[in-house]
Amino acid sequence: MTTEHSREGVLSGGADSVELRPAATVMLVREGAGHGTEGIEVYLLRRVPSMPFAPGAYVFPGGGVDERDADHEIRWAGPAPAEWAARLGTAEPLARALVCAAVRETFEESGVLLAGASGSDVVADTRGDDWEADRKALIDHSLSFADFLDQRGLVLRSDLLRAWSRWITPRGEPRRYDTRFFAAVLPEGQQTRDVGGEADRVEWVSPAGAVARWERGELTMLPPTVSSCKELAACGSLSEVMAAEREIAPVTPELRVVDGETRAVFPGGVEYRL
Repeated sequence: MTTEHSREGVLSGGADSVELRPAATVMLVREGAGHGTEGIEVYLLRRVPSMPFAPGAYVFPGGGVDERDADHEIRWAGPAPAEWAARLGTAEPLARALVCAAVRETFEESGVLLAGASGSDVVADTRGDDWEADRKALIDHSLSFADFLDQRGLVLRSDLLRAWSRWITPRGEPRRYDTRFFAAVLPEGQQTRDVGGEADRVEWVSPAGAVARWERGELTMLPPTVSSCKELAACGSLSEVMAAEREIAPVTPELRVVDGETRAVFPGGVEYRL
């Protein structure tokens, strides 16, 4: 979400005409790394305070769809775009773009790449100057994701993603996104990296721990992130996460001012402070 000042149009509906931008985000999960942690951990990034959308909030890797994400030349393995279209409830070109954006943004923001030389393997390590040069070229749009995969002889592994949910930014916000959430297990051998850019802090945390810190006011998260962490905590294991049957129905919270505070109100009346 944005700042209180930018929400002046919440009650007046002044930003209702803002166009929705398709986006994708990925909940990277791994086995708990010890130190009292049980079950699973999820990867979170804290957005820098200067960001126009959700400054200072902890989020999952992700971002907006690029028009080139729908390129038919993208090397692909796993469920076909048509199958993803059925899962996500959208047209095939957008489904292709969303899956590609999910994989591309995850690499750009964490250094983790859900791709391999074939549909049965995955890149084991993405560290090194050559990988970093490609990552930066993707960010500045001097390299397309299709060309990136082609040059490295890789295919996008769409089977490593699990469709999780769909969240739409509330009316009244000056920037609005229609975001599909995915889950993915950190590939064996790969490591997340603090690559800077839009984030000033990164960490692996248990989903339940993240929610507890949010409830204590120690960690800022948007309602979709809080809700997703609660759902991950209920799973308890990587296998449960990736086997979860999910209904991908759009959820659009409503912004209301309650007791002088702006809150996101969900269908059914559940409120989240912002």
